[in-house]
Amino acid sequence: MKNILIVDDDINIIRFVEIHLFEEGYHVSQAKNGIEALEVLKKEACDLAVVDVMMPFMDGYELTKEIRKRYDIPVILLTAKSQIEDKERGFLAGTDDYLVKPFEPKELSFRIKAMLRRYDQQNEDSLLKIGGITINKKSYEVQIGNKTLLLPLKEFELLYYLASNPKQVFSREDLIEQIWGLDYEGDVRTVDVHIKRLRERFAKLTDDFKIKTVRGVGYFLEVQRG
Repeated sequence: MKNILIVDDDINIIRFVEIHLFEEGYHVSQAKNGIEALEVLKKEACDLAVVDVMMPFMDGYELTKEIRKRYDIPVILLTAKSQIEDKERGFLAGTDDYLVKPFEPKELSFRIKAMLRRYDQQNEDSLLKIGGITINKKSYEVQIGNKTLLLPLKEFELLYYLASNPKQVFSREDLIEQIWGLDYEGDVRTVDVHIKRLRERFAKLTDDFKIKTVRGVGYFLEVQRG
């Protein structure tokens, strides 16, 4: 069951939204201001936040910025204001959507469903599976069975890129451009160093893939079929 955080200093709005979302099959957590909301988020896993703009202690814009810094969940701002400047401020703060009061509860429900679908798809797209290995582009973690590896950034990016394009041979120059960028001024042999580290790191952990060398050309990742 998805958990929706409702943040509003008007208890009537909280109850109104809570009743409707409960009927839609959601669990609802609630907070009366931004500070309370951050405390709730520390203790509970929430899938989406519906945040009022005008609140004491910490307004919805500031709360949205804090959520963006700490959590990867969508935010829908609720406000009585419909001016373009307020919408712009909301999107600059990092909100995903914007709903003006008064609103129909069905419209809020539609927006929540759409936002959760989009985020679920993004999470799926960030996961790459090779046999028993999961490479997570959002957390930069590699899961092998019950073991989790947190790789250095360039090693992770190199592994993810090769794994995203199995059997495709890349020259050192290709990999430098993709991973280090066009303005990289170091030696292309840095690719060899990172490939060597990846091979050593995974040699004893898995046989699900091998990074192979094509002499005079470059490297490619081969998935081992069990």
